[in-house]
Amino acid sequence: MLLDGLERDNGNRADHYAAEILLNSFGTEFLNRIQGQEMKPARKRNSGKPEKAQIRLRVNGEPVEVAFAPHKTLLEVLREDLALTGTKHGCELGECGCCAVLVDGRPVLSCLALGVALEGREVTTVEGMAEGAKLHPLQEAFAEVGAAQCGYCTPGFLLTARALLEETPEPSRERIKQALAGNICRCTGYIKIFEAVELAAARMAGKPAEPSQESIYGRR
Repeated sequence: MLLDGLERDNGNRADHYAAEILLNSFGTEFLNRIQGQEMKPARKRNSGKPEKAQIRLRVNGEPVEVAFAPHKTLLEVLREDLALTGTKHGCELGECGCCAVLVDGRPVLSCLALGVALEGREVTTVEGMAEGAKLHPLQEAFAEVGAAQCGYCTPGFLLTARALLEETPEPSRERIKQALAGNICRCTGYIKIFEAVELAAARMAGKPAEPSQESIYGRR
């Protein structure tokens, strides 16, 4: 079983992170269900092709009804059926974190969650972080301190960091590192990402905060 495999492999940090967020977000019952133990097989049309699954959920605050092939992951449904391409394909093994989205406010690796299991859930992607033309404080901070370079991993970092700040408004540097441990960046070296989260946290707490000159320009 998927659950057993994830729980056994605690020696690998990325696998352990994937198991933890799936368990925290959905619980054992959900993980068993997405392996097909409680899912009804798709009925066949006369043509012999399986019918599409159809679910209702909320995406970025809006009610959505979507039909798709039952085998699709949430990642594929978001990108291919809902045209929300901010969520990125990465390893598709739950190890890099760039496909992370929020499900009911908790980080979930969308490459590991089946779309059919999201009936009635609230999904937030990076497209839903800004309010109209106003960026989320995390988005502003990432831009100001240069926490995004190629940007491919940035959506996963932003959403995971958002969940962290909603749970822990003023996290320590160590807590930020722990929360983002399952997100991989091959460009920045992580320091600017940590600084951006700290800057956003301070601003969201109502404190006057600006990026340090050293953070922007390096040592002088």
